[in-house]
Amino acid sequence: MSKNNIEDCPQLMELIEEVGFLPLLDSGIPGFSADEAVHPRCRYHLLPDGGWDWPLWRWKGSIVTESGCAYGKFFASKAGFVSREWWSDFCNYRRSRTPEPKEESIEGTILSVLRANGSMVTRDLRAACGFDGPKMRGRFDSYVTRLQMMCRIVTEDFVYPRDRHGRQYGWGWALLTTPEDLFGREVCCANCSAGDSYSRIMAHMQSVLPKASLRDIKKLIG
Repeated sequence: MSKNNIEDCPQLMELIEEVGFLPLLDSGIPGFSADEAVHPRCRYHLLPDGGWDWPLWRWKGSIVTESGCAYGKFFASKAGFVSREWWSDFCNYRRSRTPEPKEESIEGTILSVLRANGSMVTRDLRAACGFDGPKMRGRFDSYVTRLQMMCRIVTEDFVYPRDRHGRQYGWGWALLTTPEDLFGREVCCANCSAGDSYSRIMAHMQSVLPKASLRDIKKLIG
């Protein structure tokens, strides 16, 4: 991948479509992340007034809503994008590794609440599932991360609070949903075995990352 040459959101969408899988930040494979692909001024930087700006971070919502790709913690529990073209195979493979959580489990409860509501901001989902006590946020987030790694939950968009002038601020809250609700059931199914999906993904990633080791690619794909 070329480095430092992406300067706007549409260009990053094109890259995601081209490579199929793209971690947001450091992936463990040099050069393979959205952060390393964008121009330095699009990365996180401090402003003279003491504030900060991070164009790449702001683009996430537009990329998800406009490109139709999936976004979540898919890569070794770190966030990234999967293009619509590759979602069926990725979902097919990942779900084959871990069966759908039982309804009575914590992960099953989270899924049931989310399915009943269609989509929910993370903090509202956490409260609805009873994780509202001291030090419960981190524990809840770990369950959601596992569900994202299973391709059971994705991010639909990001919601930002507004100040008294109507301006957005802060890091934003993830609006979570299931891939079935976001893409449709047919997009979450592949017409081949999980093994075939994995082989297709690995062959594609080796063509995208010819200098990366097989071990690093396997670690990324999971």
